[in-house]
Amino acid sequence: MSETKASGGEQKVTITESAARRIAYLLSQEDRPNLRLRVSVSGGGCSGFQYGFDFDEKVNDDDLLFEKDGAAVVIDELSVGYMAGAEIDFVEDLVGAAFAIRNPKATSSCGCGNSFSLF
Repeated sequence: MSETKASGGEQKVTITESAARRIAYLLSQEDRPNLRLRVSVSGGGCSGFQYGFDFDEKVNDDDLLFEKDGAAVVIDELSVGYMAGAEIDFVEDLVGAAFAIRNPKATSSCGCGNSFSLF
């Protein structure tokens, strides 16, 4: 896996080959060439913080852009602070298929993996 560095910053988030393929596929299904996957962190969930995934055409001034193999991901600067060193993956198993974030800053997470704690 190669590391993907945000343009214009030192905060790093890695996108796996599997996630890049899935993101590129999902983006190719839309007729909007500037569409990107937006990943965010917000308060909530069963562990204190939760990840959000959405498609967005807009890149804000505080966004960092991560790209790998045709996959474009934007993460706002505040969320990147909670995710620095994290890996975005796409996992398929018997239960289903979903994006998964492996975050070294998280001290615990819930069973579904979409919620995490820092303390």
